Amino acid sequence: MSRFEHHIFVCTNLRPEDNPKGCCSRKGSEEVLSRFKAGLASRGLKGKVRANSSGCLDACATGVSVVVYPEAVWYAHVKTEDVDEIIDEHLVHGRPVERLRLPDRTSS
Repeated sequence: MSRFEHHIFVCTNLRPEDNPKGCCSRKGSEEVLSRFKAGLASRGLKGKVRANSSGCLDACATGVSVVVYPEAVWYAHVKTEDVDEIIDEHLVHGRPVERLRLPDRTSS
């Protein structure tokens, strides 16, 4: 049995500025991660939900990229102002935020 009900991974990969793939770090991923941690703590979810930094999630063009387990829901273009909605809708009420979901990565 898992120690956490949910595990959130936020890509904080940093590439050189001239890299054509871009990177989540330059799109504000550290701020997104900080907002997740603060939001989880303020809702009393610390210890039930874990938010971690991750390396590259191989979705650079859609960064800031976030994935939530155990459901394996991938989010794209996440901004700090989206974090509260993800926490409240997905993590608290069990409804993934469809407008931010990355299209199914297994269908291509």
